[in-house]
Amino acid sequence: MRRLAARGAAGDAGEVAAPAAHSSDSAQGRSPSPWRLIDLCAIWDSGVYLPSAAWNGASSGVARRRLNEAEKLSSVREAQLKRLEVTRPRVLGSREQGRVPRMARKPPPPWVHAAFLLCLLSLGGAIEIPMDLTQPPTITKQSVKDHIVDPRDNILIECEAKGNPAPSFHWTRNSRFFNIAKDPRVSMRRRSGTLVIDFRSGGRPEEYEGEYQCFARNKFGTALSNRIRLQVSKSPLWPKENLDPVVVQEGAPLTLQCNPPPGLPSPVIFWMSSSMEPITQDKRVSQGHNGDLYFSNVMLQDMQTDYSCNARFHFTHTIQQKNPFTLKVLTNHPYNDSSLRNHPDMYSARGVAERTPSFMYPQGTASSQMVLRGMDLLLECIASGVPTPDIAWYKKGGDLPSDKAKFENFNKALRITNVSEEDSGEYFCLASNKMGSIRHTISVRVKAAPYWLDEPKNLILAPGEDGRLVCRANGNPKPTVQWLVNGEPLQSAPPNPNREVAGDTIIFRDTQISSRAVYQCNTSNEHGYLLANAFVSVLDVPPRMLSPRNQLIRVILYNRTRLDCPFFGSPIPTLRWFKNGQGSNLDGGNYHVYENGSLEIKMIRKEDQGIYTCVATNILGKAENQVRLEVKDPTRIYRMPEDQVAKRGTTVQLECRVKHDPSLKLTVSWLKDDEPLYIGNRMKKEDDSLTIFGVAERDQGSYTCVASTELDQDLAKAYLTVLGRPDRPRDLELTDLAERSVRLTWIPGDANNSPITDYVVQFEEDQFQPGVWHDHSKYPGSVNSAVLRLSPYVNYQFRVIAINEVGSSHPSLPSERYRTSGAPPESNPGDVKGEGTRKNNMEITWTPMNATSAFGPNLRYIVKWRRRETREAWNNVTVWGSRYVVGQTPVYVPYEIRVQAENDFGKGPEPESVIGYSGEDYPRAAPTEVKVRVMNSTAISLQWNRVYSDTVQGQLREYRAYYWRESSLLKNLWVSQKRQQASFPGDRLRGVVSRLFPYSNYKLEMVVVNGRGDGPRSETKEFTTPEGVPSAPRRFRVRQPNLETINLEWDHPEHPNGIMIGYTLKYVAFNGTKVGKQIVENFSPNQTKFTVQRTDPVSRYRFTLSARTQVGSGEAVTEESPAPPNEATPTAAYTNNQADIATQGWFIGLMCAIALLVLILLIVCFIKRSRGGKYPVREKKDVPLGPEDPKEEDGSFDYSDEDNKPLQGSQTSLDGTIKQQESDDSLVDYGEGGEGQFNEDGSFIGQYTVKKDKEETEGNESSEATSPVNAIYSLA
Repeated sequence: MRRLAARGAAGDAGEVAAPAAHSSDSAQGRSPSPWRLIDLCAIWDSGVYLPSAAWNGASSGVARRRLNEAEKLSSVREAQLKRLEVTRPRVLGSREQGRVPRMARKPPPPWVHAAFLLCLLSLGGAIEIPMDLTQPPTITKQSVKDHIVDPRDNILIECEAKGNPAPSFHWTRNSRFFNIAKDPRVSMRRRSGTLVIDFRSGGRPEEYEGEYQCFARNKFGTALSNRIRLQVSKSPLWPKENLDPVVVQEGAPLTLQCNPPPGLPSPVIFWMSSSMEPITQDKRVSQGHNGDLYFSNVMLQDMQTDYSCNARFHFTHTIQQKNPFTLKVLTNHPYNDSSLRNHPDMYSARGVAERTPSFMYPQGTASSQMVLRGMDLLLECIASGVPTPDIAWYKKGGDLPSDKAKFENFNKALRITNVSEEDSGEYFCLASNKMGSIRHTISVRVKAAPYWLDEPKNLILAPGEDGRLVCRANGNPKPTVQWLVNGEPLQSAPPNPNREVAGDTIIFRDTQISSRAVYQCNTSNEHGYLLANAFVSVLDVPPRMLSPRNQLIRVILYNRTRLDCPFFGSPIPTLRWFKNGQGSNLDGGNYHVYENGSLEIKMIRKEDQGIYTCVATNILGKAENQVRLEVKDPTRIYRMPEDQVAKRGTTVQLECRVKHDPSLKLTVSWLKDDEPLYIGNRMKKEDDSLTIFGVAERDQGSYTCVASTELDQDLAKAYLTVLGRPDRPRDLELTDLAERSVRLTWIPGDANNSPITDYVVQFEEDQFQPGVWHDHSKYPGSVNSAVLRLSPYVNYQFRVIAINEVGSSHPSLPSERYRTSGAPPESNPGDVKGEGTRKNNMEITWTPMNATSAFGPNLRYIVKWRRRETREAWNNVTVWGSRYVVGQTPVYVPYEIRVQAENDFGKGPEPESVIGYSGEDYPRAAPTEVKVRVMNSTAISLQWNRVYSDTVQGQLREYRAYYWRESSLLKNLWVSQKRQQASFPGDRLRGVVSRLFPYSNYKLEMVVVNGRGDGPRSETKEFTTPEGVPSAPRRFRVRQPNLETINLEWDHPEHPNGIMIGYTLKYVAFNGTKVGKQIVENFSPNQTKFTVQRTDPVSRYRFTLSARTQVGSGEAVTEESPAPPNEATPTAAYTNNQADIATQGWFIGLMCAIALLVLILLIVCFIKRSRGGKYPVREKKDVPLGPEDPKEEDGSFDYSDEDNKPLQGSQTSLDGTIKQQESDDSLVDYGEGGEGQFNEDGSFIGQYTVKKDKEETEGNESSEATSPVNAIYSLA
């Protein structure tokens, strides 16, 4: 058997190591003794659950049976209970004071108590005889008393037993011998008494129902199984029936009976509709324990579905459905208005009379119920009434047992588990509503089937010893006791002078070998029976050890442990313990020896380590065994995780630092909410900590660090609180329904550790904007109920959103709808405007009213208009939209406009007038007396006379100047003549035009602009801007070919803005924070290059370049020289007169090698070209050349004419020379000569041949390299 309590530490006493190599079992080549057991006991020390030492006894080292077995067992239990009083000293730091972080310090769970009780019983348990000794049979396995089988499977009735010699088996059926050999379907398993009834070849399982009993026999006696009642599971069909519709008055009670067919076992009942939708149950509608469906009062909505009772049968896994019930509800309020469901006076609103409660089940005022001890007691009260009654439970003369009682079925049922005699008495249920209350009393009687007080145990005696068998049981009524021997009544057995029967006890005196037998005790009453087998065995056996020799047991310091020494012998040997070969017996003080031979050490100390010897002795000899005990340091968490509060998305670290015995392997794991923690990608587990990244709400909970070794463990717990958004509010309810208000109540959701600060109530209506939610109002987080002001004729639906510091919750589920009654509008549409879209109309627009301001159906608008100050009659029209166009209007005339809302309930208030204007026409006149004054090279000022207002024909928006650059004063400079404009809003007489180009000729015109557009243009004015400063030089480049010179290059400014007179270059040397003297150079306007001679190789240079006109210097551009390649080295490295790299021998050799390689490639290329200048390409074509091809000549192409063509990307100048276009890849940019010059190193030739080869490749699909550059590429 495994440890029951092994869920705590691995062992209070430790673990049992493998036996020594020279143990008796190993030496003889046998497997370890089958009697080796592992301890069931778990003891807790200082609040930590720790299993005790593994013990290898089978409780077979037993003392002689005295006359009072009960006294012996109680003394053992007393000794075990004393063990719990010993506590282990612990040294705690100051950080542990005032808090209990360790999970293990909680009270022990129930399973620990159960395991400890089993441990107590094991110390005085039944005697086990080694199987190599002769012994009577013992039943080891049997089927349950009430054995229900599946008719689709073969029948299996179990019966297994042990004994020496091996027992034989036979069966009785209905108290008569069952001849297995005569039935071909029945067989018995080999070396077992288990019956197998096979139906594969046919047969009915029902034919084998009955009461079976198994007999296991050898020459020393006969053992009996229980009487096994075999029944075949049944799942009968539902009887056919036609159900008429159930007619019931609204508010009346109703019971729909299920009456399922009787099954074995009884089926599980549940109610659904015929479409397999579950029936919603609440305190008004619920299912009783008998399967019937009870309505405390019927409402109109109950008619919306039908009701079908379903029975699910366990063994066949089938569900049978009864024909559905259909309800017809008679009502005084035929409309199922959902707004009345939560009405505070819902029943009276629907015309349902209110009634005091009355019981539907059980009926009357009193009833009684009987229950057996150990079973569950279920009391049920279902009441009718209007409103639906509430149910409360009480016990007369006392309280309900809180540890065993629970309420079910909306408080209509009371369940008390594991009933005992003290649960008998009178219980009553109280059903109450606002009309009154009623009670029902249930008298509960507790009976009991027989249960053991003292179950008979096997008796092992030596010849001449005395002993007794005791069979004591209790029950209600008191059970009778019957003794049998070898399956026969004791009265009919042969007389035995050494045996005396005294009621529930058999006494044996001076037993002999012939007294061996198996005795049965059968105790029974009207509620059941108990049957127990106990054999009497008479043996002469010298002491023997039953566990492996020389075991190693490792234990934890300061814990208690038990060393076991299982033995057997007859007469029962005496057992003594010794340590390290010392002569004194170990018993007393820190040691305690139990009756079964186990040695308990109450508190392990370092000096308890050593070798322990147990010696068993009787008159026939002695035997001994040794156990080696090792003491290990405990595992302790000395830095524990601490409780933390974190916001969502942050990072949290939980510490867990551990000390342990270095000879033991340490494992650190984590639990979350007492379950193993999954370490995902957001978590990082280290030896001494756990880190959580991006904390989420689901990370909240308790985190337990578990530090464990093979022998023990320590636990430390901390709680992580995550501040998150609140959960959505729930259970919205509308009450206090009025024409213009309603009370909305909700249940707040979990605040997720951050207090709720606000609630936002939103509404949705289904007429104008269905599905769109609008904010209605906002309330403090301390309230959960508010009176909402409502508008007429709106079908409202509400939801609530909770807000805290972290964020907003998800919206709650919507409330039920509530429609308010209609009324005339109380307001009119806003933002009324009148504007012309054409010169002869006026478009009247307004913002339509929303659902909360419509106040009624068929919302429409009465539009009125008339010319201003004419006092003419109002024109009016009714409009359903949000615009109306008035036609045939004069140009730009003011109108009075009114828009009034109207619905089916009436008109809104009288609206105020709004002034609008009809459409505009283009202005008829242009500005006059336009004067231009040049302010500077980029700006002018304008002045003009205003136009007459009647010529504007609309609203004057602005005066606008159109101007364009006619030409530049610089020759051959192309300029853009794109028109530009400058606007002068309002009725102004002057303005400024800026951002002009200097040194240019401009033209300008003026117009008047209204809402329709531009008017006619004024006369054209011409003006010239003076010379200005140029823009910055373009593409300023700084190159440093060596450490002695710096080359500067630049391009002319994009905008000269006048006549260029030169360039100004300013440069200065700097080294870190040190700056040298600034040097200024002036250049002619045509110079675009300059070389600077460096004075030292260390400093860098900062260059500032600007262009000049007669007006002055323009915008400057700044660049710095490149950093030296080894600038990071100390500056002293440059001052040691190092030679230039160009003078180094290795550099000169490398350059020579490269030049030689290039020369060889050039020679190869020109040799190939010197073979006639024609390349055969016909074999490289997929299709032969056509005769129309002008280049076909003996199968080759002649490229000689191509050589004189200008390069692609070049242009021919006026004098016929080829001039390269400006580009970033221009030869001029990279060469040393003037513009358009060829370099002598062949770079131009190389570029030309690359281009040519590209054209050849594209035109002839040839990939042959024809230039040095291509040759280099092909090598690469």
